[in-house]
Amino acid sequence: MLSKVRAGLAKRRGRAVGSQGRFYKKSLITIFIVSGIPGLILGALIYWMAGGRVERELLQLHYRLIEQRSQNIDDQLGNLELLLSHWAFDNKFDYSLNGFDFVKNFERTQDITRTLVAMQGSNAMVKKAELYVGGKSSVLFNPEYSVLDERASSDIYEPLIARNNVTYWTQWTLDTKRADTQDLTLVHHIPGGSLHPFGVLLFQFDKEKIADLLKTMTPYNDGETFMLQTSGDLFVSTSGSASTSPFVLALREKINSLGTSKGSFFFDWEKSTYTVSFGSLSRIAEDWMFVSASPITSITSPVLVISKLIIMVSLVALLLAAFLSWLASRRIYLPVWRNLHNESLELNTKLAEQLPHVKDSFLHQLLQGYLTAFSDEDLLRRMERFKWDVRERYFIVLYAQLIGMTTMEGNFRDGDEGLITFAAINMMEELASQHFEQSNTLNFHDLTAGIVLIIPENQTYSEACQAFSEELMQSINRILKMRITLAISRPIAHISEVPLAFERVKQAVSYRNIEFANQIIDMQKDTLEGESEAEPQYPFTLERELVQALRTGREDDAQQLLTSFLHALSCKGAKGIDVQQGMLHLLGNVQHAIMVSGINPNRLFKGANLYEQLSQIREPKRILEWFQEKVLTPFLNELSGRTDAQVKRIIEEAMIYLQQNYMKDISLENCAEHTGTNIFFLSKSFKQVTGKNFIDYLTELRMDKAKELLRESVMKINDVAEQVGYQHSYFNRIFKKLEGMTPTRYRELSRTS
Repeated sequence: MLSKVRAGLAKRRGRAVGSQGRFYKKSLITIFIVSGIPGLILGALIYWMAGGRVERELLQLHYRLIEQRSQNIDDQLGNLELLLSHWAFDNKFDYSLNGFDFVKNFERTQDITRTLVAMQGSNAMVKKAELYVGGKSSVLFNPEYSVLDERASSDIYEPLIARNNVTYWTQWTLDTKRADTQDLTLVHHIPGGSLHPFGVLLFQFDKEKIADLLKTMTPYNDGETFMLQTSGDLFVSTSGSASTSPFVLALREKINSLGTSKGSFFFDWEKSTYTVSFGSLSRIAEDWMFVSASPITSITSPVLVISKLIIMVSLVALLLAAFLSWLASRRIYLPVWRNLHNESLELNTKLAEQLPHVKDSFLHQLLQGYLTAFSDEDLLRRMERFKWDVRERYFIVLYAQLIGMTTMEGNFRDGDEGLITFAAINMMEELASQHFEQSNTLNFHDLTAGIVLIIPENQTYSEACQAFSEELMQSINRILKMRITLAISRPIAHISEVPLAFERVKQAVSYRNIEFANQIIDMQKDTLEGESEAEPQYPFTLERELVQALRTGREDDAQQLLTSFLHALSCKGAKGIDVQQGMLHLLGNVQHAIMVSGINPNRLFKGANLYEQLSQIREPKRILEWFQEKVLTPFLNELSGRTDAQVKRIIEEAMIYLQQNYMKDISLENCAEHTGTNIFFLSKSFKQVTGKNFIDYLTELRMDKAKELLRESVMKINDVAEQVGYQHSYFNRIFKKLEGMTPTRYRELSRTS
């Protein structure tokens, strides 16, 4: 039996080895073909195509490249024109320079020199910035001040003023020592815009820098690149060749025969073939032509070399693949590929699951302004990676706020904000998908939500937004029994402007009417300022009464006054921001009253940020409940919870203070400061402990001392009055009022008895 089992195992092992051998041979052949043959074919095709189709394709590529780089040169020359025009209109070069004494007014002369130095350094191509002022005494700033002789002025600079064009390009000889050298020069008459100029402001350009600029129009070192005016008055070349050279003349003749302003063609010259691209630049008062000619071998030779290299590498790879395939394990690659395939499927599944969360996270960061460091192009590329179609699109931002959670109509209570917002988000996503091609909804979990719409440029959004808003309001009203305020931003062309638009729609929602009603605020149509003719009135009287009720511990009155205060703020037509700002102002005054009463607000409210909590509440009823629960109740409880022993100790200290200082000018404020409390608490507690008001107690104390002095001393009445802290006239009146007789009469009766 054991021998049969061993034989069966050996037979199976033999079949397995045989199948592995066949699989190995097939794999070897497949690897051999895949690794070598495509490279040979690719190299042969490239070699065959390089002589024909590649030449034509590269000609077009070369033309597009030259056209793009010519646009860059056009922009740079345009910037130089704008720069010179800007300085020509500067008040430094106005009419006051005509006949100006530059020697006497050396400070302005130095200022002009510094300005020219700054102009000269503003662009690397500017070799020299000069100012020429004509007139009786010709003056040149180069950039230092100098006086020109009459010959230099008339031969070099006066012809520049005589030109009809205010701004123009020319090739001019400005250096008398180099009469045969003409530099490219940009000239502007001064003063700028004047019909009668008396001077010129000019840029003289470095030939080498201009040549380097022209070299950027072609990636090749060989050939010729030049620019010239159509009239032939100006010619600039990279190689320094003249406009009359045979090659340049032949190119110009060929271009003229084509009869077009731009294009490309092959040109044979002295046994070489050139690819030529030409076009025009629109400069001041006259067009320029640019021409770039490069030997075709400069374009095709790299392709031919690469094709040969590919063939050689493919042959080497073919031999190497055969050797490595023979050495490779017959089982090593199959498990690897299976593992990679499984991992790829798993990663794709995870990506599909996490993509919505990643998109939401990106939008949250974008709306909150955390991505301002990125350019528009960077943001668009990131959105494309997240599967958004954002090219040729504009953006709309919507901000929704739910209201009415605590109304009798709603079915929710405090703490359900997250549940309500989640339900509303589902409605928004479903309705937005029906009305818009691309939309994303963001849950802020506090009865607010944001919606970002991506609209094609050829579509309008107004009707779709209106229909979406109406359906959303109906759904919220019917299902959640709540109301909604919706703010719609203006169309946004650039993705980097989305955070600012989001802040604006959030601000717009705060301007909603405080009434319990649906509202749509379209930033394209509505304005946020100046909507109401009358400014909201702040109830200062109710505020003072409320603070007074809190100081005196009248809880019922405080609750009633708070309700009246909020009702006055949220009268008809009031804005949400007005109500919220008014309550924040009241909170600040209440906290001030708490501090004055001797209670530390941080300890009383356990370090809570009441301003932040209040700013998150947007409904009057919830604001009222929060204020009563979080502010009034803790303070009133703290006020009433002070022990009687502590109150008695304070009042006893106050009574001792009065007995020791009754003869001085003493007041309730002095006594409160001495006992370390406030006047409101001291007045109330004094009445509770002694049964008398502070003033009554002090008056009674002074009267007792006065009567004692009247009975037991021979002091004059004036001295007695001063001894107990009164003036003589006032002492007589108050003594008679309390005792029914004058101090003199009281002394007489007391001595008689």
